[in-house]
Order: sequence, then C-alpha cells, then structure tokens
Amino acid sequence: MDLITMNNLTNEESISLLEDAKKLVPVAEGSVHLPLLQGKVLANLFFENSTRTRLSFETAMKRLGGEVLNLSEVGSSVKKGETLYDTMQMIDGYADVAAIRHPKQGAAQYAADAVNIPILNAGDGAGNHPTQTLLDLFTIRQGQGKIEGLNVLLVGDLRYGRTVHSLSHALGRFGASLTLVSPNSLKMPEEIVSDLKSMGCDVQESDNLSSSLESSDVVYMTRIQRERFPDEAEYEKVAGIYKLSKENLSSVRSGMMIMHPLPRVNEIHSSIDSTQYAWYFKQAFNGVPTRMALLCRSLGVDVPEVIG
Repeated sequence: MDLITMNNLTNEESISLLEDAKKLVPVAEGSVHLPLLQGKVLANLFFENSTRTRLSFETAMKRLGGEVLNLSEVGSSVKKGETLYDTMQMIDGYADVAAIRHPKQGAAQYAADAVNIPILNAGDGAGNHPTQTLLDLFTIRQGQGKIEGLNVLLVGDLRYGRTVHSLSHALGRFGASLTLVSPNSLKMPEEIVSDLKSMGCDVQESDNLSSSLESSDVVYMTRIQRERFPDEAEYEKVAGIYKLSKENLSSVRSGMMIMHPLPRVNEIHSSIDSTQYAWYFKQAFNGVPTRMALLCRSLGVDVPEVIG
C-alpha cells in the first residue's frame, strides 16, 4: 500500500490505522518487544532535512524488529547526478518499503510509479505530508477523544505548509470546522479552500490569531518557512508574525490543545511547555506508533489485538 496523499485512505482506513497505533504505543515506548517486521528493510530516502520524521520512521522500524537503510543527497550518487528514477530502481532491489522526503512536489508519486515496493510520502515540497497527518489525527483523538466536529485553528504558513495542506483535507472529511489564520501572502491555496468548502466543511479565513483562540478545541501552529520563500525580503515581512505565550491563554477552553509539527522558531513561547495545553512534544512521540501502524499495514502485517 502506497501513501502519497490522504486521498489514498478512506476515513474508515484512517481510523483503523489510528486504532493499530494505539495498540502499538507500548512497543513505541520500548516496554513491549514485538518484532512484527523482523527480516524486513525500510529505506529512508531523505533528500531534504528532517529530524522527527526520519528518526521516528527509523525508530518505528527498529522497535518492530526491522532494519533501516538511510540515504540522503549528501554522500549518495545523487550528488553525482543520478536521477530519482535510477535511485528508486536501486532501492526497489534493496528494501521492502521506502519513506521518501523530497523538495519537489510530486516526487513521491513519481517514486511510487517507478517501483514495486510500497512508498510512503514523508513530505514532497509544498505538497503533502500524509504520515504527519496521521500522527496529528492520532494526537487530536488522544486529547479530545474524537476527531469529528471539532473547532480547529490552523495558523501561520498555510501557503507552503504541506502539513496543513494534508491535515485540512483530513479534518474536513471528519466534519471539523476550520479557521485559517495567516497573513495575506501566506493564505491557504485557493484550490484547497475550494475543495474544503465543496465537501461541506465550515471554513473561515482570518489574519487575526487572538480573536479565534477562545472558541478553539485545537490550535495548530506552524513556523514561517524561510526555505520556501523565493525572496528573502518577502520572508522578512512575515517572520515572527504569530506568537503564542502563556498570557494569551487566560480565556481559552480548559481542554484546548496546542500542536506544532516542529521545529518551532518563536511561534510558541517556552512558558507554554509546562501547561496542560502543550501537546507538541507528545505529538512528536506519536510519530512512532502511527508510523509503526503504517509500516505494518503497508507490508501486509496485522497488528495483534492484545499487546503486552
């Protein structure tokens, strides 16, 4: 099973993966040994910088007894001019499944079309990041007990942010109400907003963060991505435009969750880290059980009902 966008999964399949992830939490924590993927090999193909995604994929595979091959542009034949197609042909013979992150939108689908092994999109340019979406949904469900019908605030770089592109579609399918907060230059692409509205999703757009905090169940912060801007001057105009500190939370809902795909720069002050609202570090850990569930599903391995 490939996962290139969230459209590759029905709502029922997404929930099934989240249920598997819940069962795998003790394995992700290291308290239970469950070598479901012993003898299997994951290729981690990261042509763009990554910390959490790459390491959580590697941790997930190793906790399940599998092995990992790591490839980056630096130190590989990509630096010699090898095409993505040729690289994928090699990987097809070395691994059972591959996770790929690439700066070009559409690269994950291209890779999937080139090989027979399952391909998991770990981020393609400003396109999609479906494995991040799965761990985000898992975290929201963990904190709110459900995904359906929530008020979710998506904040920051909505134009280039692949995490919010994937997540907005998924939340829309589950009936969430979305408020999109960004400067005008970083608004959610019109085609995505149009898609959300066509599926019946309640979508509001704003440039004001504070006015929407009180009614939100989830606040999903993102950093302004310097690396996506073709013009440094345009980046400087919006850098640091949205910041959350403890003082901003005096009238928010008691169960409100603050999430962030990380890395953060200055969008969330460290004073929030010790509050009940901070979910971003739990969110980062949740990449392990959700990617465990996805690896098992991609390789046709069932997760047992009772673990530990």
